[in-house]
This record gives sequence, structure tokens and C-alpha cells, in this order.
Amino acid sequence: MKFDDLDAKMRVFETANDVCVLPQIYMIARIDGRSFTRLTKEVHNFKAPFDETFRDFMVETVKHLMNCGFRIVYGYTESDEISLLFDLNENAFGRKHRKYNSILAGEASAKFSILLGSVAAFDCRICELPNMQLVVDYFRWRNEDAHRNALNAHCYWRLREDSFSKSEATKRIEKLNTAEKNELLYNYGINFNDVPNWQKRGIGIYWSAVEKEGINPTTNEKVTTKRRQLVADYDLPMKDDYNKYILGLVE
Repeated sequence: MKFDDLDAKMRVFETANDVCVLPQIYMIARIDGRSFTRLTKEVHNFKAPFDETFRDFMVETVKHLMNCGFRIVYGYTESDEISLLFDLNENAFGRKHRKYNSILAGEASAKFSILLGSVAAFDCRICELPNMQLVVDYFRWRNEDAHRNALNAHCYWRLREDSFSKSEATKRIEKLNTAEKNELLYNYGINFNDVPNWQKRGIGIYWSAVEKEGINPTTNEKVTTKRRQLVADYDLPMKDDYNKYILGLVE
């Protein structure tokens, strides 16, 4: 059998189940760390509940993903997860799920592993959203999830430091509402309102035009040019203000 015939015969088994995102549908990739609880608490000794070095690794990984060949409008990270909003007209690889999932998971894993100095892995999935309101709702969801997780994490680790076992701390938190969790922290001398916003809301990364001075090689004169660079926002707003924030970046 000729190679071209063999290639055509076998290729269909690889591509028969390809799922593609339809045009004019918004795409968001959600990328999650695999077994990061063990990685950050057992393999590496990151500070709990939040570690600035780990945070910086995640931010640099987001920036890498936003520079790896796709048109990505906005990146967001909280804990060990990343969300990426693609330009509505992004058409790389025919908008095939398997290509985005494999490339982004691989790029994130490679970049974070280099920063960490040991093996780390991420998985990826693509969300398809038919309108901008759902895009806003998606990021509002992740923003509020960050707030809930931060409150729980601070409560859990204060209890652990107070000689509670893993199961005891978990059960204690499960019985508390939001106000009671804030009260628990207050009794340990912690005002949750004073916790850094990046812990409570996550971090946003977006493109911004900045002016840079340079030298015209022909005339040897100083010139000012505008270039795009990535900006990390560690002070994201919440609730309706965050909705407006997302709309302002995309529209």
C-alpha cells in the first residue's frame, strides 16, 4: 500500500471524533493543576494557605500561555487554576478541542515545571459560551470561587495551627456559614477584609499598550513607540464591579 493511501486510511481513526467550536462562539480554556495538593504540601514545602512564590509561578505560566501563539484577550488565575479567554475570531487549528486542550496543557506543564525545578502537570478543557453575558458570568463565577476558597483555606490552616487534625478542621468549617467563618478568623486575630486581594479574588492578566522610548537607527533621534505588554492585576474588583471590569477589557 502506498504511503498516501495508508496515511488516509489511518488518519480517520485519529480525527473521526474531532469536535470543533463553531464560529462566533466564545472560547474559554480552563487549565487545572494535577495533584497539586500533594505537589505543594508534600513534594514541595510551599507556605499555607497562600505562597507568593507559587503565586508568581502561576502568573508567569499565564503570561507564557498568552504568548504561545493564540490570540488570548484575558487570563485569570486563582489557586492552581488558570482561565483564558480567546479572541472571538481565534481560528487556530480549525478551533479543534483536542488541539487546544493538548497544546495548552502541555505548554502550562512545561513552563510551570521549569519554574518549579521539577515535574508538574496540568489538564485543560474548553468551555463554549454563546454570548458575552455568559463570558462575564464565567469569570464572575471563578472570582467568587476564589473568595470562598480563600476564606475556607484561612480558616482551615488556622485550625490546623491550633492542633486540629485534618478531619477535625474540615468538619468544623463545614458547619459554619460565611459570617461564622469570619468570626472564627477574628478570634484568631485575623480580619479577613485585610487579607491581600489577590488571595481573595485571584489575579487578572491582560494586554495593555505602553509607550517606550527608543532610538531611530537611521536618524539617531529619540522616538516613542507604543507596544503591547502583559499587565498582572493583583487588586481585582468583586461582584458587579468585576462584571464591568471584564466588559471593559473585551469590548
